[in-house]
Amino acid sequence: VQLQASGGGVVQAGGSLRLSCTASRRLYSSFAMGWFRQAPGTDREFVASIRWGGGNDAMRYADSVKGRFTISKETAKNTMYLQMNSLKPEDTAVYYCAGRVGSGTQAVDAWTSWGQGTLVTVSS
Repeated sequence: VQLQASGGGVVQAGGSLRLSCTASRRLYSSFAMGWFRQAPGTDREFVASIRWGGGNDAMRYADSVKGRFTISKETAKNTMYLQMNSLKPEDTAVYYCAGRVGSGTQAVDAWTSWGQGTLVTVSS
């Protein structure tokens, strides 16, 4: 599956942005999608994930974004969103969406499909 991310931009600290990621085909309940980010000079890190089929623990968040970011999906559009509120300068990074069959694991290497990334810059 091909993934297309969009929605990045420049925002002041405390502001909000919403990222979108659209898949090239219908996603089934066995699929999971996630958001990762990579700041300059750092490793790519997990942000949030969502299981397409729902269920217990369907959504996961990194501790650093809990309470500020919300992941959601629109099944009919094969699209995942990341609503980012109360943004901080340390949230500045290239954000990538990813997909895999299975759980929404935080392990970067477990994800098999990747979008092209969208840059989020939070100014202080």
